[in-house]
Formats: sequence, C-alpha cells, structure tokens
Amino acid sequence: MNTTRGHFSLYAVAAIALAFGLVTISSGGRVLFGDEPARLAAGNYLPFVVWFNFLAGFAYVTAAAGLATRQSWAPRLALAIAAATALVFLAFGLFILAGTPFESRTASAMTLRTALWAGIAWFARCRVGVA
Repeated sequence: MNTTRGHFSLYAVAAIALAFGLVTISSGGRVLFGDEPARLAAGNYLPFVVWFNFLAGFAYVTAAAGLATRQSWAPRLALAIAAATALVFLAFGLFILAGTPFESRTASAMTLRTALWAGIAWFARCRVGVA
C-alpha cells in the first residue's frame, strides 16, 4: 500500500468520524437541552435513543482522534460503537413492534449510524490493526 495514500484514507475516515460525532452531539444536545420548539421539531423521538446517540457522539470524537493517531485501541472502540448502536437500534425496533409512536427518520438515522460504524470498524481493523 502506498504510505501517503494509506495515511490520507485514514485521516479521511477519522475526519468523517469527527464530523459525524460533532453533528451528533450538536443535534442530540438541541433535543435534550434545547427549548420546547427544538423538542417539538424532533417529533415522536424515543428519549433513550436520543440519549444514546448524544453520548455516543463523544465516543465518535474519541474514536476519530484514535484513528487519526493510529492508536491500537481505536479499532476496538469503533467496533464497540458499531455493536452498541446495533443493540440500541434493535431495542428501538422492539419499541416500534410494541406500538410505540416513532419518527421514521430515526429508523433511517440508526441504519446510517450502524452501517457507518460497522464500516469504520472494518476499515480501522484493516488499516490500524488490532492490538
């Protein structure tokens, strides 16, 4: 592998993780700590999903830093994020099946989050390796 190209792809993935983390913290924070119009704009959200995503945003930022600096723990953190997101997505699905009102955009967002972090975990394992 070309070293320059490998470093660029690692930094690009880290930048995506960082941007995703910052946006996640911001959007979750608006719903959790914002005014009434912000909560109303979120629609029929499930608080546990919003709390998970908000807190996970900090893990995204940490994983981004670990990836950018090729830390041996970064692939494990990315995998933990992917697994935890999938579990919360599963719980969300169970609430839907039980008849809980929900926002369809949450299902789309959780699909994106799960796929993104599964991809980042795979990439991190291939590029950074597992300690």
